[in-house]
Amino acid sequence: MAEWEALSTSEIFDRFTASGELVRTWTTDDDVVTSVQEADPSGGWVAVLDHEPLPFVSYPYEWPFSMLKDAALLQLKLTAAALADDLTLKDASPYNIQWLGSQPVFIDIGSFERAREGEPWLGYRQFCALYLYPLLLEAYRGVPFQPWLRGSVDGISPTDFRELFSWRDSMRPGMLRDVFLHARLERRYSARGGELRRELRDAGFDKRLVQANLSRLTKLVSRLRSREAESMWRDYESTCTYSDADTAAKEAFVRRVVGQRRRDRVWDLGCNDGRYSLIASEGAAFTVAIDSDAPVIDALYVALQKAGNRTILPLLMDLADPSPSIGWRNRERLTLVDRGLPDLTLCLALVHHLSIARNIPLRELVDWLLSLRCELVVEFPAREDPMVRRLLAAKREESHPDYHRETFEELLGDRFEIVDSLELPSGTRTLYLARPR
Repeated sequence: MAEWEALSTSEIFDRFTASGELVRTWTTDDDVVTSVQEADPSGGWVAVLDHEPLPFVSYPYEWPFSMLKDAALLQLKLTAAALADDLTLKDASPYNIQWLGSQPVFIDIGSFERAREGEPWLGYRQFCALYLYPLLLEAYRGVPFQPWLRGSVDGISPTDFRELFSWRDSMRPGMLRDVFLHARLERRYSARGGELRRELRDAGFDKRLVQANLSRLTKLVSRLRSREAESMWRDYESTCTYSDADTAAKEAFVRRVVGQRRRDRVWDLGCNDGRYSLIASEGAAFTVAIDSDAPVIDALYVALQKAGNRTILPLLMDLADPSPSIGWRNRERLTLVDRGLPDLTLCLALVHHLSIARNIPLRELVDWLLSLRCELVVEFPAREDPMVRRLLAAKREESHPDYHRETFEELLGDRFEIVDSLELPSGTRTLYLARPR
């Protein structure tokens, strides 16, 4: 309770809550505390905190480079501000940050505690493992960090990360101190954590050293840039097979559906540059925009941030290999569908990629869409469509015998009520509005 009181009466609490960078939090009344104590008498509860709910939970392995970078900068900013108020953050995990659209929001109020005289920043190692090393991996090696974070909840250890680089890399910003020396010190002092902290305290370790380190890390992270891989979708608008008439008709169809009623949550699966996510957001409280192309999602995030958009959350995810349930008892990090289903799903220019490029049978795909239990706007490109022909050209001639519009309509009609449909002017793509039966 003392830690909460120190935080809630501090200047940074008011400042960062007002800016939206710290989740709004307040204490509940005594009746709630009593009910919690009765439900769990072993807890020694003295207070219960309420938080302003955020519309959707995401994880660092679903963020593109720029999102993880901005989350890291918020972590450093909060830690430095806390020190100025004689507080500190005892850890530095990106799982403590969520998003209100393009706005990062720190949610772990329990991370704040009063600073102890002469103690170093305890979150430094975690910051390196979960923020700095993933960013350096993509910035200096061009290797996506998402699989590393998805594969280990603790991130990349200093020792493991050091093995990815040669001594020639030590001249790069951040590498000598935060990687090479860090790994050496960890090997030498890993079993002496408490003892080492006491030695630093006895030697007169000053919080100004922590502040200097935070300032240095802020400059380092601010300068990092992703080495983007080539993306066939970055120039999608100039290379796609849609005519102007097709695009206009498709936009009008989606806008008509979106305008029918207000929805709490919309998913745009295969969102690409976010054109239809923006349309969806006109009639939704919150839109989750998902694509598997990292540079595209990164560019979408940057555009949303520049616009100050707080209603669209861009996420990086391969829908053929989506985020699993991981962590303690497989409940710490949930699957996409376990985090809250949408009221409407847009599935535009996606079916052919999942069915043909990723070899997912149409029946399986439609069954999965049905499991979302929501209205659906889905686009089906016929075999005659130029993009479909391109995808099929890479396959054996007898591949994908189920990929026909008639088959898709039959599967869709068995599971959904097809409320509306529109064949685009080109004649090779059809849009459907469907509701689960």
